[in-house]
Amino acid sequence: MGEAYFYHLTQSPLDMALRILLGKSLQAGWRIAIRGRTEATLDRLDLALWSVPPDSFLPHGRAGGDHDAAQPVLLTTGTAGNDPTCLVTIEGAQVDPAEVGAMERVMVLFDGFDEGAVQVAREQWKTLTAAGCAAKYWSEASGRWEMKAESPRA
Repeated sequence: MGEAYFYHLTQSPLDMALRILLGKSLQAGWRIAIRGRTEATLDRLDLALWSVPPDSFLPHGRAGGDHDAAQPVLLTTGTAGNDPTCLVTIEGAQVDPAEVGAMERVMVLFDGFDEGAVQVAREQWKTLTAAGCAAKYWSEASGRWEMKAESPRA
């Protein structure tokens, strides 16, 4: 059974945090789906991920293409067609407890300056942990990532 990691963004913009997390996830050999709620945000991320320095290239694609199944990172607003082992949610996109159980890791990234996003993340934490999912809460308020809370293992 996987774990859900909640990342409370207060220092790094979403694009920067994603670059780091995606790089580490790809190094672990994971296939990744990034689930957002709006096409506009995914458009912006798609461009940002293609714009990284050449030495940190992040191969990815948008859902709905001819090669979804081959994408190591797939940006989507729904279910992913690349058989991911890691799911990253942004914009408060939904994640089901069954998905946490099926993945190596689920990452929930949320903007710490958006009270609505913080509230959605709190509700997701409650829902997932109540269903028995292991979860960790990471904060970068001190300027570096620190684990601030961990749910007991089910």
